[in-house]
Amino acid sequence: MQKDRILVVDPCILAIESSCDDTSAAIWRNGKLLCNVVASQLMHDKTGGIVPEVASRAHQQVIIPVVKRALEQAEIRPQELDAVAVTHGPGLMGSLVVGVAFAKTYAAGLDIPVIKVHHMEAHVLAHFATEKKPQFPFLCLTVSGGHTQLLVVRGPFSYEEIGRTIDDAAGEAFDKSGKLLGLPYPAGPHIDQLAKEGSPKFEFSKQNIEGFDFSYSGLKTSILYFLQKEVRKNPDFIQENLADLAASIQHAIVESLLLKVEAALTETGLKQLALAGGVSANSGLRLEADKLAKRLGVELFTTPIKLATDNAGMIAAAASFAYREGRFAQDDLAPAARLTMRV
Repeated sequence: MQKDRILVVDPCILAIESSCDDTSAAIWRNGKLLCNVVASQLMHDKTGGIVPEVASRAHQQVIIPVVKRALEQAEIRPQELDAVAVTHGPGLMGSLVVGVAFAKTYAAGLDIPVIKVHHMEAHVLAHFATEKKPQFPFLCLTVSGGHTQLLVVRGPFSYEEIGRTIDDAAGEAFDKSGKLLGLPYPAGPHIDQLAKEGSPKFEFSKQNIEGFDFSYSGLKTSILYFLQKEVRKNPDFIQENLADLAASIQHAIVESLLLKVEAALTETGLKQLALAGGVSANSGLRLEADKLAKRLGVELFTTPIKLATDNAGMIAAAASFAYREGRFAQDDLAPAARLTMRV
């Protein structure tokens, strides 16, 4: 059981993120993010997807040097730390185990508490690691490889989920569509770059889901059947139309996201919109969201790209709120691969 702690006003927090294939460490002090070190695993490009066992071994190899680099960049000694924060879910179990085990051991050696952080909550709260911060309440569109949801964010740990994907996530739609085009994994960034050179001339079936929920299984199937049909007529169709196909896929996904966002903003009356998650780094989504926000008279909040993708900076921002409330993990803290948000 954690002993009672005397909370400091401006804590110095080491944050760890290892939920998937990026190993990251960040230092938070005096309400600011001092550094945010990320080590990405490039070997998954060859397999067309993340191999969990390979990812967990890679985390084991780099987590100590990554943390050391973060401390050096922030010019912080371990003895100055007041807490260690770590992602405890959701994510790949083997990857989470590495981060949680390291955080617990490191904190125990310094006799400081551990703060457990929900990965998706951290994506939302990453906006508070930037200079331009939203004010509660605000609407947040969270889009990543495994999640697509609309949240009314009333406070640091107070959310109302008003929409979510009923099948596949937007990020998965990007990656699997990109695989059909022969693009490397992860395909999302490659589609984003190619889309800038093309135009959305091809149409695919759109989701037909009532309310604020999302669906992408139908879109993926529509893209697959379209490509199969065109390739039968012309085997070189994909290569000859790669940029336009990328632009068309991106347009379909972005449009489906923002149609729901517009409806949610209209119904809730909220005047602030935040984009969160790895897919929020997509330039097409940011551009169209900005147009939507201006048309509706809504203030748009985005994070720097490094804070949009998986990183420890967002874990640190979330942990800073948890520290103020004394939300420390118990000694039996364990990773939870399928952790849900407390909404």
